[in-house]
Amino acid sequence: MAARGSKPEQDKDAIPAATVRPQEYDAGVGWEIGQKAPEDAFRALDGAGSGGVSGPVVHTHPGGYARQIVVKGQVVTAGARRELDAAEAEQDGGA
Repeated sequence: MAARGSKPEQDKDAIPAATVRPQEYDAGVGWEIGQKAPEDAFRALDGAGSGGVSGPVVHTHPGGYARQIVVKGQVVTAGARRELDAAEAEQDGGA
């Protein structure tokens, strides 16, 4: 039978290997996914009560009913970016 191996003795005075921590960088401020929004972004909802969005993206509350897409200083998510892109496409005549 093979003898069970024992762990080699560790030098009690040895300094443990350093753990390398990955560098973390702030994504910065901007409208791309993962960045912090430089301003609030809202889009008005139609007054007919359908809940559909209308008009461009604005950075102050447009009054009446509106959807807040992103809050200043918060991370821009993929969903927020999609909504910003959709609003831009509608303004350019796409959609």
